[in-house]
Amino acid sequence: MTNSAMWLTEQDVAAHVSLKDAIYALEAGLLDLASGSGFNVPKALGSFGDGSSMHSLGSALPVAGYCGFKNWIHTKRGAKAVFVLFDATEGRMLAMMEANVLGQLRTSAITGLGTKWMANLAAGDLAIIGTGRQALMQVAAINAVRPLTRIRVWSPTPEKRLAFAGQVRSQYAAEVNVASTLDSAVDGADIVTLVTRAQTPFLSGKLLSRGAHLNAVGAILPGNAEFHQDVFERAGFIAVDNLANVQKASREFSDYFGVDATNGSWERVVPLERIVAGDSLRPDDCDISLFKAVGMGISDLSVARLAYERAVADSGNSSRMPLSVTATLR
Repeated sequence: MTNSAMWLTEQDVAAHVSLKDAIYALEAGLLDLASGSGFNVPKALGSFGDGSSMHSLGSALPVAGYCGFKNWIHTKRGAKAVFVLFDATEGRMLAMMEANVLGQLRTSAITGLGTKWMANLAAGDLAIIGTGRQALMQVAAINAVRPLTRIRVWSPTPEKRLAFAGQVRSQYAAEVNVASTLDSAVDGADIVTLVTRAQTPFLSGKLLSRGAHLNAVGAILPGNAEFHQDVFERAGFIAVDNLANVQKASREFSDYFGVDATNGSWERVVPLERIVAGDSLRPDDCDISLFKAVGMGISDLSVARLAYERAVADSGNSSRMPLSVTATLR
């Protein structure tokens, strides 16, 4: 059916792509970026109302024959995302898919890869800061690359951290601790992951133990921030998912390195694909490492491509949408 495109629901994406699948797919996408066979389209971002925002992320893998865009809106009353996948050779629309699950998969997968390539190999003690809808998948992604022996949980609301800790205990054999303070949550932790919507920085670099790895993935809007500037003073290894998007969307980074992207101080910041490709390694004497992710198109495309290819293989259970070749204007 050349005049139709596949339609994938959230359930379809979840059925075709596991978290481990997403991690492997995204790692391959990062290697494509590093080799020059893939590229990102800079993020478009608009804010309105009382904290609402709209976003668009694009990317292409021309050699593989795919390109696409994810568009989404986030408001206090809800959020929705869709991804459109195109044939990069023939210019056809291949699929449209609901993309909230896709977003959770790629957000968790990039944290997993940041941890895999930047944290100490023996790291197994995680502090998860934030207990929202992304948090449980963040734990899963880190456990997939560094088997966890202890998981510490903290958020500002006692009821939420207790409930979240119960979820974690039901899924992992690791020791699970509910921290009463942020300080006790991160003290001695090998890996600290921030996944909050904080608008005011709350994590000081002095709280992190030597050798720790910090993932900061919650603050993806210029008005948000999770960690104080002293984190940069200690960080001997700094990486981001996408430099251009971080320069545009991260207040933490722009406050420290400046808004001028040509500022030489930004040379300390390494795109993650360079680390995955072996161009940069964690220094032996590194005090702490820092990974910042705000989202990039190749992350979504890597997962969407896999969901589509598996849906094609299982085409008997996939829905399709009719497409018009042309139309007569009136």
